[in-house]
Parts: sequence; structure tokens; C-alpha cells
Amino acid sequence: MAPFIPEGIVNPDLNLFYALVLGIGFGYVLEQAGFSSSRKLAGVFYGYDFVVLRVFFTAGITAMVGLLFLSFMGWIDMSLVYVNPLYVWSAILGGAIMGFGFIIGGYCPGTSIVAATVGKIDAMLFLLGSVIGIFIFAHFYNSWEPLFMGYFEGNPFIYETLGMSRAWFAFILVMVAVTAFAITQKIEDNVNKTPPHVIEQRPSYVFPGMLLIVSIFAFLFLPEQRKSNARELPPDRLHAMLVENNHFVDAEETIYKIMHEDRNFILIDVRDPEEYEKFALPGAINITKDEILGRRYRDFFRNAPVNSKRVFYGFGESAAELAWTIATRAGYDNVFVMKGGLNGLFDELFNGNDKPDDPLDLDEEFRVRFLTKARQLFLEGDALPKEPPAPVPIRTIIELETPGGRGGC
Repeated sequence: MAPFIPEGIVNPDLNLFYALVLGIGFGYVLEQAGFSSSRKLAGVFYGYDFVVLRVFFTAGITAMVGLLFLSFMGWIDMSLVYVNPLYVWSAILGGAIMGFGFIIGGYCPGTSIVAATVGKIDAMLFLLGSVIGIFIFAHFYNSWEPLFMGYFEGNPFIYETLGMSRAWFAFILVMVAVTAFAITQKIEDNVNKTPPHVIEQRPSYVFPGMLLIVSIFAFLFLPEQRKSNARELPPDRLHAMLVENNHFVDAEETIYKIMHEDRNFILIDVRDPEEYEKFALPGAINITKDEILGRRYRDFFRNAPVNSKRVFYGFGESAAELAWTIATRAGYDNVFVMKGGLNGLFDELFNGNDKPDDPLDLDEEFRVRFLTKARQLFLEGDALPKEPPAPVPIRTIIELETPGGRGGC
């Protein structure tokens, strides 16, 4: 339910209720599929029953196609879907342990709970072994940690790792599943020596299989990036914000935040990377307008603290305001534009008066002193207060000669 809550589709107060209903439904489906029988589960390793493969392939394909459809319709934001972090060594070792336990005990952790709830004693013992294993792992975690956290690969998607589009990966996976269904059925019939008349009486799955392939094939021609989403700002609201003209941050505020290294004030340089490499404001990051809607920066914009500011700037205001429009239209909050851009900021710094026009105007005098100090920051780096260096003890080396010249005892 989590991805639907930020989109306003599901009431967050009913989150646990939906989780309970889905959990009961999931357990019921596993029980009806025969997953409470260790003999049926272990059959996939011996070739006489491939129900495990069929159920999990069906569940995976259903979830995948559903997410593709919901994402394209703008009903779900894939950036809000949690992706498990990949630690390669722990994944390999954990998979080997789970597979070995599956063969020996006939259950995986989830199916052992299903079987235990219907009174299977072997499943209860399997579940007890899982609890003991969890205790041992937690107790000796400091010893396991280097292996458990080894070779971290982030939160990758398989299609990105393989260098293909999301739709093509989905299509290939469906083709693999349909092929696996047909092959495993042949293997199962040969191992169980199924009579020919039983095989002939089975309903044909050719039409459902072809319908599934055609449906997923249609996704190849759909744009991967949806045109709109539930968080997207309506055009009339965006126009009202442009008319209000409250999305600017003046140069003096920008200078002040730079001088005090405010972590909640993040400058975003929208110029080309080549220009950014030549010169950028202190602490600024480079995000061009074409990268704003990319998956890489979604969390950066969406998870911005309430009191923070993401400030776009360029040489002037036009490129930064275009970036602001894109970000605001996408539903990102706390985004602003630096008024005047770099040209306006440097004009404020270096073309201002060194002395106030009216010595009695305290506000003007304070402003001039502030800009003078800021000018030193950009020219000499002396605007930030510096702490005096720690005192270093003075050591004097005195050469001593032994009594009596070079002799002695």
C-alpha cells in the first residue's frame, strides 16, 4: 500500500487494515496452491511437481505487469517503490543456505508459516530452526558483518543492470515464463508417467498464453516515462504561482547562506557541465533541466525538508526559471530561482557602493558592510570567521658538551 499513500489513493489510517487483508489473502492463496505440503514444495527439485515454479512465476509476472500499467497510467510512482539493497556476498550465501534448507526441510520461511498454521509438525520444527538461526545471526552479527555488508551494489533494477529498457525486460521475462510453463509440464508428465488420455482432457492454455504475450508486447510501444502523475501540479495552479512571483531568492540571501554554509539552502547550477566545471558557486551541484525529472534526482527533490530551499541558478534567470517550472509542474516543493542569476549576484557584489549614501541610514550601512565582507569571501576567501590556531609549544634544542672536552667516563 505504501506507494499509493503519497499519491492520495489509499488512506494512510487504513494502511494496517489493508496489510492484514492482503496477508490473509496471500496465506489463503499459498494454502490453496498446496504450499503447506513439504512434499509438493520439494517436488520442483525432483521433477514430479512444478507448482512452486508456476505460482511464483505467475505472481512475479502479475505484479510486474500491474506495476507497468499503474506506472503508465500515473497511479503509482515507481520511485516510491522500495528496492532491496544488493549486497552480493550475503545474497549468494543467504540464497545457498535457504536453498539447502528448502531441499532438506521442504519449506521456505513463508511457506513454513502457512504449513504451521494448519498444524503441520514438521513445519513447526522448521519454523523453530529459523528462529534459532535468527538468534545465532543476531548474537554474532559483529563477526558476520564484513561478509553481510560486503560488495554493496546499491539498489539496482535488473533491466538497468542488463542495459535494456523496462518494457523489453518485461517482455523477455514473460516469454521465459511461458516457455518454462510448457517445458516443466512435459517434464512433470514424463516423471509421473501421466496417461495420454489425462493429458488430452486438460484445458488448453494456448489462448491465455498468447493473450499474455500480446498484452505485454503492447508495452514495448508505450513511452517508458509517463506523461503525467498524481502529484503533477495542475496548469492553472502553476500559472497562479508564476503570477504571484514568489519563487525568487535575492542575491543578498544567497550570499548570506553561502557565507554561513547553510545545509538547508542548496544551490543547483542548471548550466552545462562544461560551464559548471569552469566556475560554480560554493557548494552548488550541477543538475541540468533535462535531468530534473530523472530517477536519479527524484529522492533529492521529493525528500527535501520542509524548511529547506532548492535554488536554481544560471547566468541569468531564463534557464533557471525553466528548470523551476519543470520541477514545480512535477510536484516538487521548496524549489526557487536565484534572482538575476550569476550576473545579478556579481553585479550586486562588485558594482555596489563601498560607503553608504546616507551615513545615518543604519540599514544601508549594515548592507554595505555585509557586501564588503562578502566581496572578500569571493576575492580572497577571508569573509568567514577564522579561529586562531592552537598554541604550539616552543622547543629549544641546546647542545651540551660533556665535562673535560671529548673525554669522560
